[in-house]
Amino acid sequence: MSNKIQRGLNSALYLYLLAVAIWGSTWLVITMQLGTVAPEASVIYRFALASLLLFLYARFKKFQLRFGAREHRLFASQGVLLFCINYILFYHAEQYISSGLVALICSALAFINIIGMRVFYAHPFSSRVFWGSALGISGIVLVFWPEVAGFDVGALGWTGIVMSCVATVSASGGNLVTVAQRRASIPLIPSMAWAMAYGVVFSLIYAVATGVHFEFDWSFRYVASLAYLVVFGSIIAFMSYLTLISRIGADKAAYVNVAVPVMALLLSALAEGFQWQTLTFVGVAMSLSGNLLVMSKPR
Repeated sequence: MSNKIQRGLNSALYLYLLAVAIWGSTWLVITMQLGTVAPEASVIYRFALASLLLFLYARFKKFQLRFGAREHRLFASQGVLLFCINYILFYHAEQYISSGLVALICSALAFINIIGMRVFYAHPFSSRVFWGSALGISGIVLVFWPEVAGFDVGALGWTGIVMSCVATVSASGGNLVTVAQRRASIPLIPSMAWAMAYGVVFSLIYAVATGVHFEFDWSFRYVASLAYLVVFGSIIAFMSYLTLISRIGADKAAYVNVAVPVMALLLSALAEGFQWQTLTFVGVAMSLSGNLLVMSKPR
């Protein structure tokens, strides 16, 4: 039994590190998407292609793709929360506030998931996960403190903050729907394919209603970044993260969103010459300490 538990822990660690590494890199890759193509269009292209690939893979592996009304309600709920509202609002929020502040607000997903698991699933409250998340988020505050301290809160600033807050709550809702799907024993690949498809439909309705122009940038920069976001940022990372939720719970898995900015900083230092300050080192150390506290086994 101990060997089985150890294999499970090793598998969870692998999934955790994979999601953090990929989503940490997408911060840089998404900047290659900005410019010619509207954010809504980029989100639609990304998840439409990811959904298509997942459907083809599910068909090839002979997964069940027909489900009842109850399952489709779960797919649609996850689609609109996790693959529509969440992404569109975060894309727009970065037009009003810095990416550091967006990352800070997004890291609060760890707390929201703890509350959501308690309210909707009567999941026991873990003080270890709570204080670990608090320590990690405090570290993110220190990492991005220069941006936060210099932020001028005006009408546009509040718009970005509200968008980020709504996006974070929406992402948490999508995480909680994932728990319901796993408890209903719905296979991961078909559920992701359908959820992303629903997300595309809702995003398309919003885009058409708001007059978004659907252009496409055929440059190597845009096409390559789109391919990376489809295969790695959407399919592989979400498979890892959603599987992690089913293994260790949405409260612990949400710490991925605290660790992602740290990974993004490491990659930014390599690719963009980001200069680390004293607060950066202290903040990263606090975030990693919080990570160890959240992921450690209770005595």
